[in-house]
Amino acid sequence: MDKFQVKEIRSDKIYRKIMQAPQEKRDDIYRYDFMKIFEGKWDCYHCPIKAKQPGGYDVVMASEMLGYLPPQRIDASCEEMVHCLEDDAFWKACRIAIEESLQCFVDAGIELKLQDYLLTITLADPESPYAKLSDNYYGDGGIPGYLFGSMVPSEHTMDRMPVALAHETNHNVRFQFIQWSNDITLGEYIVCEGLAENFAAQRYGEDLVGPWVKKTDMDTLNDYIKPLMKEYLGVQGFDNITAYMYGDDIAKMRDYIPAGMPYCAGYACGYHLVKYYLKKTGISIEKATILPAQEILNAASDFWEIKTTME
Repeated sequence: MDKFQVKEIRSDKIYRKIMQAPQEKRDDIYRYDFMKIFEGKWDCYHCPIKAKQPGGYDVVMASEMLGYLPPQRIDASCEEMVHCLEDDAFWKACRIAIEESLQCFVDAGIELKLQDYLLTITLADPESPYAKLSDNYYGDGGIPGYLFGSMVPSEHTMDRMPVALAHETNHNVRFQFIQWSNDITLGEYIVCEGLAENFAAQRYGEDLVGPWVKKTDMDTLNDYIKPLMKEYLGVQGFDNITAYMYGDDIAKMRDYIPAGMPYCAGYACGYHLVKYYLKKTGISIEKATILPAQEILNAASDFWEIKTTME
């Protein structure tokens, strides 16, 4: 196995420090002891570690917008959640999930451009709609070199986190080869998410695919989602595609226009699209991961006309 450097940033130690600190110091501990380590990631989002003006946009505000538990609410009531994060075996399982996922690409003859990766797990806000809709766990791996998991700790979410991190590792690899653009089309976005979830499914089994796929039944996919998606594949920009990818509920939370879509319709559609493409072409998920989205869309153009099944 190649020697990847996957460094764990143990959030449990930082959360415990925040819990024990006076309330007026909690935000800065979160900023400088925790998120400062990931400054390269936040820079990609043009998000400062600390706002120039009080109450301005920075990593504390952005974290809350992403559904992370804000530092001002990390207090004695969080003891059980922080205690769950102190499980060494859990952190090891998360790190191994990333290392073994990266190794899959090396074994497929893909020379990765990065060898060093930072991993952390944040506490999700139990009251956040993002957490509730995603069964209390989700991830973020779109910036190469950085992998975040977020969860409300429980036996279920801790078991599922390595699977979610395999999904995020796929994104991490893809964007080492495919340039991300804020003008991404809906077609490109559903391919990206479909690749990631098919990779996780091949690593851990289809029974462990995320709620962003499982919550969509086949009748809804075939009769409602696919016909609409097909018409809008070329649409660009988050203001236009968010509702199709994440569903109306999340679009409204982000002040985007709803499109009559259920939760994570684009994820479910992308999963079945890429699954169909892989079966049709015989290309491995690793090789497919670094292909241009349009190549996959072209090869699977008949996906939109056939009835998708769970098989």
